[in-house]
Amino acid sequence: MKHFHAFPASLFRLGALVAGISAAAANWPPDWQRVQSFDVSAAGLVRISLPVQTLESARSALEDLRLRDDAGNEIPYWIERPAPAPKAVQNAKSFRATLNPDNTVLTLETGLAQALDGVTLETPANNFIKAARVESSDDGDRWQVVAQGQPLFRQPDGAGRLQIPFPPIVSKWLRLTVDDRRSQAVPFTGARVHAGTGEPAPTEWIPARISGRNENPGETRLALDLGAANLDLAAIEIVTTEPLFMRQVVLAVPQIAGDSIQEQTAGQGVIYRVNVEGQTPSENLSVPLETRIRSRELFLFINNGDSAPLAVAEVRVERRPVWLIFLARQPGTFHLLTGNSRCAAPRYDLAALNINLKSVAVSPVKIPPPSNNPNYRAPEVLPGTELGSAALDVSAWKFRKAVKISGAGAQQVELDLDALAHAQPDFADVRLLRGSNQVPCLIERASISRALTPVVAAANDSKDPKLSRWTIQLPRAGLPLARLTCVARTPLFERSLSLYEEVAGERGDTYRHVLGGGSWRQTPDRKSKEFALTLDSAPRSGTLCLETGNGDNPPVELEQFQVFYPATRILFKGKPGDEVFLYYGNPRVAPPRYDLSLVADQLLAAEKNAASLSAEEQLRKTSWGENPMPGRGGMLFWGILAVVVVALLLIISRLLPQSPPAGK
Repeated sequence: MKHFHAFPASLFRLGALVAGISAAAANWPPDWQRVQSFDVSAAGLVRISLPVQTLESARSALEDLRLRDDAGNEIPYWIERPAPAPKAVQNAKSFRATLNPDNTVLTLETGLAQALDGVTLETPANNFIKAARVESSDDGDRWQVVAQGQPLFRQPDGAGRLQIPFPPIVSKWLRLTVDDRRSQAVPFTGARVHAGTGEPAPTEWIPARISGRNENPGETRLALDLGAANLDLAAIEIVTTEPLFMRQVVLAVPQIAGDSIQEQTAGQGVIYRVNVEGQTPSENLSVPLETRIRSRELFLFINNGDSAPLAVAEVRVERRPVWLIFLARQPGTFHLLTGNSRCAAPRYDLAALNINLKSVAVSPVKIPPPSNNPNYRAPEVLPGTELGSAALDVSAWKFRKAVKISGAGAQQVELDLDALAHAQPDFADVRLLRGSNQVPCLIERASISRALTPVVAAANDSKDPKLSRWTIQLPRAGLPLARLTCVARTPLFERSLSLYEEVAGERGDTYRHVLGGGSWRQTPDRKSKEFALTLDSAPRSGTLCLETGNGDNPPVELEQFQVFYPATRILFKGKPGDEVFLYYGNPRVAPPRYDLSLVADQLLAAEKNAASLSAEEQLRKTSWGENPMPGRGGMLFWGILAVVVVALLLIISRLLPQSPPAGK
């Protein structure tokens, strides 16, 4: 019987809860897409940490965040973003360097009365790695060790570590002993001391999914899915099992620039795991960032140089929390509303409450993920992108490809070799059309390098045996190549190489168009046998020549040729069933201008469908008066010249005296 009475009671409570939620839902405004309901058990000031799902659902600066109670009343709130206090960094009051047989001793007077937590050294040297010990003193006589075996280094590629951190201390003097037993002493010219900032700003670590990995020449590019947009990131940590390494790392984010998407640097640093002068291995695997990332995607570039790509097992991000603070006048259920792209930021009169926010502790309130507002009037994905799309006469375009769309919403399609070869170098002639109307789009110039393996053959000149030449046949003419690499079988040599092509001038004469050049020095002890040449300009033809002079040395043997071009993508909105065509091949048209800035953030943050291109259709042939590619033809010139020659011959024939008739 007890079970019989308990079941109706629980059912009654469940019904009351559903009824309460339904009553609250009736008060939710229809312009907000998402809602999160949570309970507060006691009246008073409440400080909660907003989940990452809330930050992604809301706009970047939380302009659309609204807080309501169960009765539908809007509750004023504060937003607090804890950030580290700026550090005071200044030159040491005095600096003295003493050179000993086994070490260099640097003694400096700090000149700071507050706590110190680091020192940075200055040196003109650019190729060294050392270990240092740091000691502190109040009188310059009695010293206490505060850091031991700290690595100091700088490499020719720019990677370096000259800052030594240590636990906060108050000290008038610092003494650094740099170990010189295994390498030549380094000249240190000065030092800067760092004042401590007290309690660090709070952070939390969250995993980042590696959504893509591309190996460019000498560089690894990782695309990271942060799991949410609008995160305030403090640092990125790279997890690797490599025992010893040193790498420069650059962090970048997608950024709208005009009608294209580019990658903008957001942070950089050096990661390393080194064993210095027999000390315990020291490491730093994090890169500072301290910026807000508006998109879900973050790009990480690891400069490998001539070393093998770094094995990356995992990437973690350190984010700073965002706190919501409000006054709950009574316990109950509260509702967070997000997802309104058009509303203005709220303005609350909070000064009248006269409340000390620093005394408010973070409440252990559990906030569920955002759910759909049943009253929400959902607009279409990326609204307004088709509005005002102008009609276009495509009679001047030579090529087109059908675009295959698999899902509705934001689309991403990568230009293939046909489009890259036949479009203008700046893609000013690239258009998307649905019927006769243009589809507004953005061009994304990604930092991903695509590799091609050309057909290579030796083309040495029998009249000049000291010259080595290779012809490189590309799959298309006019590809926007940016780099060429090859591998040497010859273990020891030093050469200057030149890459060029033979092209026809406007008058039909052929000349050598130099694409790039460089020096290559190879020794048996060098691990990498690869040569990389960056092109100064894109080729116009489909045949390249690599040339080097051997002097009195035997010819070098090269193999494994590859050429690289940057990936270019088109972003637009579409749905299955749309008959969308990509048009290109008009050398005289100016670039389009679309009003996509209003939805640029949405386009970057939206999950994109991968569209594809069909086979190329040639709409018309190049006429006799057109120059098919700049610098490649003289058809118009020779045509005009032929007309002029014929006209001159007619004129001359009329001016010449005519022969008298026969028999006169």
